Amino acid sequence: MLVVEAYISLGLSWIGVALALWAFIDALTRPAAAFTAADKLNKAAWVAIPAVCGLVLFFVGFLTFLGLPAMVAVGVYLADVRPAVREIQQGGYRW
Repeated sequence: MLVVEAYISLGLSWIGVALALWAFIDALTRPAAAFTAADKLNKAAWVAIPAVCGLVLFFVGFLTFLGLPAMVAVGVYLADVRPAVREIQQGGYRW
């Protein structure tokens, strides 16, 4: 049973690394002005957050004290920041 848990943890870690890489590349490709227009942290912060989180997930793992907050931070970018920045970039209006 311990081997199955190890494979599940390893799989979750690799999924987390892949999501962090996606968030990192997405943050790099967005213009800096869109982050401030969407009332989010600046671009440098949102490029650094997924980068650090990806390194934590790669070296420490998902089911650890540092892995879970790292995955939450990546999730915040993908679920909150990315849609807001995309809306601004596509000419949407925020009320």
